[in-house]
Amino acid sequence: MSAETPKNTSLYQAELGRLAETYNSAMVRDVAPLKQGIAAASGSSVIAAGSGGSFTVASLLCCLHEAYTGRVSRSSTPLELVCNPTLAASSPVFLISAEGKNPDIVEALSRARRNSARAVHILTNRAESPLTERARQLTEIGTHVYEMAAKDGYLGTNSLLMNAVLLARTYQELDSDSRDLPSSLDGLLLSNMTVATWLASAKEFAKEASQRSTLIVVFSPPFRPVAIDLESKLSESALLNCQLTDIRSFAHGRHLWLSDRPSDCALLALVDPSLQKLWNQMQSLFPGGVPLQTMNFNGTRPGDLLAGLVAQMYFVANIADALGKDPGRPIVREFGREIHYLALPDLIPPPGEEAHHSVKSKQDVLGARWPLTSEDGSIRRALSAFRDALQARVFRCIVFDYDGVLCRSQERDTPPPPEILEQLIILAKAGIIIGIASGRGGSVQEQLSKSLPKDLWQTIILGLYNAGHVGDMTVTPEKGETSEYLSHVTRIVRGLKAIGVPITEIRPTHPHQVSVRFHDGSDSNRNWFVIADALRHAGLNLSRVVRSKHSVDILNTDVSKSHLVAYIVQNHGVDPYDVLTIGDQGAWPGNDSSLLDHRFSLSVDEPSRRLDRGWKLAPSYKRDVDATLWYLQHLELIGHGACKLTLPQLEDLPYEG
Repeated sequence: MSAETPKNTSLYQAELGRLAETYNSAMVRDVAPLKQGIAAASGSSVIAAGSGGSFTVASLLCCLHEAYTGRVSRSSTPLELVCNPTLAASSPVFLISAEGKNPDIVEALSRARRNSARAVHILTNRAESPLTERARQLTEIGTHVYEMAAKDGYLGTNSLLMNAVLLARTYQELDSDSRDLPSSLDGLLLSNMTVATWLASAKEFAKEASQRSTLIVVFSPPFRPVAIDLESKLSESALLNCQLTDIRSFAHGRHLWLSDRPSDCALLALVDPSLQKLWNQMQSLFPGGVPLQTMNFNGTRPGDLLAGLVAQMYFVANIADALGKDPGRPIVREFGREIHYLALPDLIPPPGEEAHHSVKSKQDVLGARWPLTSEDGSIRRALSAFRDALQARVFRCIVFDYDGVLCRSQERDTPPPPEILEQLIILAKAGIIIGIASGRGGSVQEQLSKSLPKDLWQTIILGLYNAGHVGDMTVTPEKGETSEYLSHVTRIVRGLKAIGVPITEIRPTHPHQVSVRFHDGSDSNRNWFVIADALRHAGLNLSRVVRSKHSVDILNTDVSKSHLVAYIVQNHGVDPYDVLTIGDQGAWPGNDSSLLDHRFSLSVDEPSRRLDRGWKLAPSYKRDVDATLWYLQHLELIGHGACKLTLPQLEDLPYEG
């Protein structure tokens, strides 16, 4: 980039001199893990949080997500997540921090993980930091680290460009977009000119703007991230006051600056082709006397956004040069450092446990949430009766679902975590019968065999292929006879894949089931309806079609996870009421609906729709494996082969960040 610079190069200008190298580095980094995280979030809105330049990256992520997926997304500051944890309740969360030292983003990570039912990701440029250390202490955090060749400066220009290019590449590659980003920084264009050419044309405007107190930036909506970063740099380096507004909002009163305070302001417009005619008409009506500059774009593709980001970085340098300041080396007073590093956990009280969270989880699956109903007395009474009955019962057997209960659902090739294995071993050695049901087959047996002592294998009963096969860990599933029903199902599903349904794998396991997996991020509910509707047209029974978070299973007529409970009752002489079942997808067509139809059953995620069973009693911020562990930690062994569940009252639940 060949922008003119003074002979004595400032620190900020030195940072700009490394942008080309940073761009080249970002273009060759491995974005496969980041693509996987974005793809998994493609079926929903996202929340992205960051401070300063990282807020720009968060805004860019949301802008790209909306453009490519059509899902309305929100960028926020860390404080917004800390103060309003419901932001993270139902959307994947992306936290961006270049150095990971900001205490606000570390606390935002803790509270996002506590409150989010979805994935939480961090994007950072330092492998070792308070943020990455906190991420290692939490579960189900996607950590994406892209180290920088050199330490970044005060305004974080290079880390911002690095992360912006990585995100732009990620979305374009996921979209199979043939219009690739340019191979070098010099290839970024504004309209039909290079960034350097535009900077030369805007140099006189930068000098005039520097003599005014306020720069008004009006922008086409797709270029909000560019405007946000310009405001951030001008404000955080105390160069100019900066107002941001989109092109039409400017017409709602802000035009008074042009007439009432023309000597106090300058105006920069970021305009894409679709709004060029509108902007030209508006501009023709403005009074004279106010410096005005336009930054035109070729379109609204990721490359256009990157061109705008780079151009405004250099534009800031021109304003700083005119003012004789170095925005890369401000004088930061001690009070500024102190307020930056205030410890948020000590000053902002953590949220308490959500009152009646178990009731609300039942209302969710029944569709009985606000504003449709405020009467939940019968549900609360059912909860109280279930808790009392559950805690009064002595259990001799516990039957678990596997994925999402004992093993994290996104980690299909790994065993259960050590803390879960430890609890299973304690229970098995104490004579508690353990059953494990899974839609998968030999891979589950293989992982458990590697993880559990061999002397316990005969005490643990597996129900593989949704309990189409039942036997202890020493019994290998055998291939059965081909089912014409499942063969018919397989043909139907293959036909769906051929017409573009996002199916990645079709796995028939005769005579038990056909398992259908989908692209990461595709909507599991919608996928179920697509499969079920095709089977309905073929006259097949839809009650045999169940879903997990990642797949749909079509079961043969004699296959159900409840058969594992029946097997244990019949072969081990256990009273059915002495069996406790634990699953994650308890509401039909969830694949644990039959398991959580059992009288004494608990959910770690989605409860059953029945009021007398299948409740989620773990704290609202405990889900999946974490909720399972919480249940197990509240089991009390009361003699060989017997245990009881003792649950704390809501007011006794501690905050766990």
